[in-house]
Amino acid sequence: MTAAGPSTLVIGIRELVTNDPTLDAGDGGPLGLVTDAAVVVQDGVVAWVGASAEAPAADLARDLAGRAVLPGFVDSHTHLVFAGDRSAEFAARMAGAPYDGGGIATTVAATGAASDGQLRRLLAVRMAEMRAQGTTTVEIKSGYGLDVEQEVRALRLAREVTDETTFLGAHVVPPGVERSAYLGLVTGDMLTACLPYARWVDVFCEPASPHAFDAAESRRVLEAGLAAGLGLRVHGNQLAPGPAVRLAVELGAASVDHCTHIGAEDLDALVSGDTVATLLPGVEFSTRSPYPDARRLLDARVKVALATDCNPGTCSSTSMPFVIALAVREMGMTPDEAVWAATAGGAQALCRDDVGVLRAGARGDLAVLDAPSHQHLAYRPGVPIAAALDLP
Repeated sequence: MTAAGPSTLVIGIRELVTNDPTLDAGDGGPLGLVTDAAVVVQDGVVAWVGASAEAPAADLARDLAGRAVLPGFVDSHTHLVFAGDRSAEFAARMAGAPYDGGGIATTVAATGAASDGQLRRLLAVRMAEMRAQGTTTVEIKSGYGLDVEQEVRALRLAREVTDETTFLGAHVVPPGVERSAYLGLVTGDMLTACLPYARWVDVFCEPASPHAFDAAESRRVLEAGLAAGLGLRVHGNQLAPGPAVRLAVELGAASVDHCTHIGAEDLDALVSGDTVATLLPGVEFSTRSPYPDARRLLDARVKVALATDCNPGTCSSTSMPFVIALAVREMGMTPDEAVWAATAGGAQALCRDDVGVLRAGARGDLAVLDAPSHQHLAYRPGVPIAAALDLP
């Protein structure tokens, strides 16, 4: 039997966001705010949380001197395994060029030319950037391989840093490959080879793009993944209105991501189901596109998450605080709603109840702000005030 490690009492927390409404001493809001708070963490798990005056003894102590603490951000949509640079594409979009997914082929070529060691180093840098900005749980997709060997490699490398790995062979149809043949590969040999390294399957369901997949093709991909035991995620309604949201809800997907163009039928579907709408405002910032109407979704009581979609083409940012600031400024979210969506909302998008919350039994993932309140995440955009807390 392994001996328990030392317990650490974290004190000096001016404001603690727990996302547990039962712990809120005020109005019982969803953030579960506790002032003058303390947390005990042992072996990476929260052992106790509450008012500092009631804190139990622990082996070690860490005084945060009046800072705010919240659950580590849960970034539920990223594409971190890649090589290459598409800054010229970004500059072209800023000058008015549209985005249709075609630039993905550039990243596929650069990633395929990189060694395992190069990709592993690039991945480590991006993960370190995320942790330095308060992110502690990360989902990573494949999708820059588009053949069996390269898709397996991407997921194998991603699995070295996270359990939340997503098979996205159905990102786009590779240039020069016949569409039906590629779809057969994605739902056959590629899926089988990637299965040991993936928890989820995803598809870029975007009929407006000649490179992506229509409703029937997307259904085939998702049903094949579901039959193989994978959970479902969907890219959809990014470039134009389309079938992705309704398909995601129909098939019971955990999350449908982007949701930039939402019609009345899409909204009705989201309200009727449990699928989380994951919004990615960094993409709209980087493509100069209209932002999703988060206010409309929230007022309808749709579950909403925020994520970076960190990727080389449409959002080259690892910063969840940046995403929170965009959500508040551009999408009609309050600071409270944006923080919840970036923590508990992301956890729901991954079907997790052990992250995105600080209560006994949850993972001891704490993000510390060099500020007295979570509101400073939107109030001080671009200022590096958030970081994951390292504990024994």
